[in-house]
Formats: sequence, C-alpha cells, structure tokens
Amino acid sequence: MRHGNKINHLGVKTGHRRSMLANLANSLIMHKRIETTLAKAKELRVYVEPLITKGKSDTTHSRRTVFSYLKNKYAVKELFSAVAEKVGQRPGGYTRILKIGFRHGDAAEMALIELVDFNETYTGAAKKSATKKTTRRSAKKASEKAEEAPASVAEVAAVLEVAEAPKAPEAE
Repeated sequence: MRHGNKINHLGVKTGHRRSMLANLANSLIMHKRIETTLAKAKELRVYVEPLITKGKSDTTHSRRTVFSYLKNKYAVKELFSAVAEKVGQRPGGYTRILKIGFRHGDAAEMALIELVDFNETYTGAAKKSATKKTTRRSAKKASEKAEEAPASVAEVAAVLEVAEAPKAPEAE
C-alpha cells in the first residue's frame, strides 16, 4: 500500500527514475514541448518547475544546483538565458499538460507537456487581441468622408477631361 507516499515511482528503481526525469527535463528545456505518458508528465512537472524557479536568479550557486539535477551544460545555459527571460515575471505554473489520447501499442495515456510562455498559439493570440485597435463610428468621421468625396470626384473628372481632349494631328 502507498499510504502517505506522494511520489509516483513509475515502475522503476530510484537511479533509473532520476536519470529518466533528468533526460525528460533536458528535452523539455531544449525543445520547449515534449510528448510522453501522462504519469511521466505529471512527475516531470514536479521535477522541473523548481529548477525553472532557480533559473530566475542567475547566481553561481543556483547554476550549480540546477546542473546537479540536469547534468547537461547546454540545457543549463538555455534555462538561465532564454527560459528565465520569458518566465521572469511569472510567479509559478511554468508548464502545461495537455492530454492527447492513448498510445496504440499498450494504450498508455499520452500527454503533451510544454513550457507555457513558449506556445505561440496561446501567447500570440493574446497579444494580437490586446493590441487590436478598436474603432468607433461617429458622425464626425462620416462628415469628414463626405467632404473628401466631392474633391476626389472633381479630381477624377479633371483627369477624364485631359484624357478625352482631342489630339492635334501629327505632321508627317
């Protein structure tokens, strides 16, 4: 029985579980989105969010602490530069888990885990709607357009008169 045991052992021994979570965290940091089983995604979220929080303070101690978990200097560099820059103002909740169905081979429930601030579908749409200019129709704008219309019609008439004017015969 698992009374009070909060960790999901994922059916593997401790060393394998630590290595697996470190590899998943490296992949998540480098690629910003990975596909894995739902159980692994839920455990990865618990594993990687404290590391991202440490990445927000760029000190030697926090870099060494994160490196002791990830064991990959390129992932540490990416975490402290690109990822920390995007999540600097966020107080937590750096990852999103989306269920995507079942795996064909063994019917394991699959999930997509991604870093929240790197999904252009959600963040791009939010930025577009926030910067969208609202226009209103008012009598003032309609009267301005009405004043412009006769001037443009007069210009068109002048151009037509010049185009229709008879041409002088050329001397041969």
